[in-house]
Amino acid sequence: MGANSSSISELPENEYLKKLSGAEPISENDPFWNQLLSFSFTTPTNSADLKLLEEATISVCKSLVEKNPRTGNLGSLIKVFLSRTKELKISAECQNHLFIWQAHNALFIICCLLKVFISTMSEEELQLHFTYEEKTPGSYGTECEDLIEELLCCLIQLIVEIPLLDITYSISLEAVTTLVVFLSCQLFHKEILRESLIHKYLMHGRCLPYTSRLVKTLLYNFIRQERSPPPGTHIFQQQTDGGGLLYGIASGVATGLWTVFTLGGVGSKPTPQLEQCSPLANQSLLLLLVLANLTDAPDTPNPYRQAIMSFKNTQDSSAFSSSNPHAFQINFNSLYTALCEQQRSDQATLLLYMLLHQNGNVRTYVLARTDIENLVLPILEILYHVEERNSHHVYMALIILLILTEDDGFNRSIHEVILKNITWYAERVLTEISLGSLLILVVIRTIQYNMTRTRDKYLHTNCLAALANMSAQFRSLHQYAAQRIISYTCRHLRRYVYVLDKLYFPHSHCSTLQHCFSTLSDNGEELLSLTCSHILRSYASSLFSLLSKKHNKVLEQATQSLRGSLDSNDTPLPDYAQDLNVIEEVIRMMLEIINSCLTNSLHHNPNLVYALLYKRDLFEQFRTHPSFQDIMQNIDLVISFFSSRLEQAGAELSVERVLEIIKQGALALPKDRLRKFPELKFKYVEEEQPEEFFIPYVWSLVYNSAVALYWNPRNIQLFTMDSG
Repeated sequence: MGANSSSISELPENEYLKKLSGAEPISENDPFWNQLLSFSFTTPTNSADLKLLEEATISVCKSLVEKNPRTGNLGSLIKVFLSRTKELKISAECQNHLFIWQAHNALFIICCLLKVFISTMSEEELQLHFTYEEKTPGSYGTECEDLIEELLCCLIQLIVEIPLLDITYSISLEAVTTLVVFLSCQLFHKEILRESLIHKYLMHGRCLPYTSRLVKTLLYNFIRQERSPPPGTHIFQQQTDGGGLLYGIASGVATGLWTVFTLGGVGSKPTPQLEQCSPLANQSLLLLLVLANLTDAPDTPNPYRQAIMSFKNTQDSSAFSSSNPHAFQINFNSLYTALCEQQRSDQATLLLYMLLHQNGNVRTYVLARTDIENLVLPILEILYHVEERNSHHVYMALIILLILTEDDGFNRSIHEVILKNITWYAERVLTEISLGSLLILVVIRTIQYNMTRTRDKYLHTNCLAALANMSAQFRSLHQYAAQRIISYTCRHLRRYVYVLDKLYFPHSHCSTLQHCFSTLSDNGEELLSLTCSHILRSYASSLFSLLSKKHNKVLEQATQSLRGSLDSNDTPLPDYAQDLNVIEEVIRMMLEIINSCLTNSLHHNPNLVYALLYKRDLFEQFRTHPSFQDIMQNIDLVISFFSSRLEQAGAELSVERVLEIIKQGALALPKDRLRKFPELKFKYVEEEQPEEFFIPYVWSLVYNSAVALYWNPRNIQLFTMDSG
């Protein structure tokens, strides 16, 4: 086969690779390296070719693992690469394609080998393979003991020092990819790695001084979103006769051995998605997320996280804190633009979360922007399409909103931003709506989806917290947003009575109620008829009378009675019984949100008062409920006050006339008649040991999104694979 290799599957039989992994030591100065490294390829990115490459690499690696203790050929290959990187910066400036090209090819081979080594052996074994030399079998060389650190440091220097040009794009990408591969040992452990050889090298010693420069470069790679240069611009140009790519060096090897590494095979084209993306930006962001989520060392905090927490705007002239040696400056305007444009990806949303949560400079800058809609709209679109997103992406988007709503200025400003024709919102044509009202609509829709599908308490708690933070600053709510706040609350009020009925009278089988709730779709509150309202009112009166006596005890007895009617103690309670506490929590919070708006900005929200009056019959039933009596006082007062004014105005009132009466009444209602409650304010706090969530999440993003990296799913231990 040799130079005539025609497929990746034949690589294990190639004479050059067989020599690399064979029993004969190869000196660093051997001409063999020029032959091995003189190939031209576009790294495969489709999964089929990557899987074939992985399998071919495993075969070569098995032989190398066996022979390397005697030959030291892995160390020789790495030293060849290190020697060629010393002149890379000058080579880039001088447009020395040959030098850059061969250094890239050496790094590509190292990366392929490392990926297999790391997935199949411990760090201790890996370290040994870096120390073997071409001496007596099994002997070690003291001067080689830090070859891993030297390679890591070289990769970082390459990323931060080599200018990004067409001819250096590929080697910059390969350097980032190799660092990701070095850290990928986490994938093959179920537990979070808290002490790792690679972590130690990256957080101490020669790599440490480059921390801020590495983080800054990775961020700028993300910001710039540089496309991959067209084929041929970063390697040698084909001559007209289709011959030497190598200026005469082993041209037969180049055209025969390595042309199998074309994207998807000879003549195939990359998919449009691949053409549109920036591999370097994507890979840089993934590496940044991995580095930022490394666990702290026993004696020092993670320096990469410190750098992310402390960098400042280039326009900020204040002095750096002496307590953080890793601080740096970056253009916040460019960063903000990139964050707004890239939110469709999980990793960009996770970066935005990290910056808002951990970097006070970024948070202050974002909240001061006058075009905040450019950031908020993509986040709302993520939540709107919750069915199509993974739960982690939805969580990150939601927490970002929660962090933003902690700021009163944000909560005021979003009601001043008027949007036109939100095409992705399908439930209602929204020709004109404020950003604040749209946010309310999307968050309520997310809660509703969660309550009917996923039933995730964490999700609905954070949704309600974001609404609560905003409630005191609700301004000029769109009529549909006001209607959804009230109708969503009513939906749960009805559901609550239905569940109580099932608990207290499990054998009554109230057919009308069952029918109403079985036909109630996500957006079908209006399906409930007046007959149902009448039944609910009659039940509410008696049920709340029971509850007012011994609320918790009565509920407990009803639950025990229901369980006793089931076949065995192992039979779980029906959903409606399990949901009761959740429904009560949602009702309480929604009533507090409505109360907060009425207390602080009633005169700014006639549409909310209108929607409340329209559903007043249902709210009035809950004025005696022991869990809601206090919060219902203000709501009941508002309903009574405005109902009286409407009665005085006569019957057959138009919508416009009703709104006019509400606006006049809002000015006449004495504010001191409304009871003051503590301000609704919720602050996002990361849970203890956040790494237990974030590290598997970040590595799942690497596994699914990294360019030109494939790991056998059967070997992954850190997270559960959906499919093999």
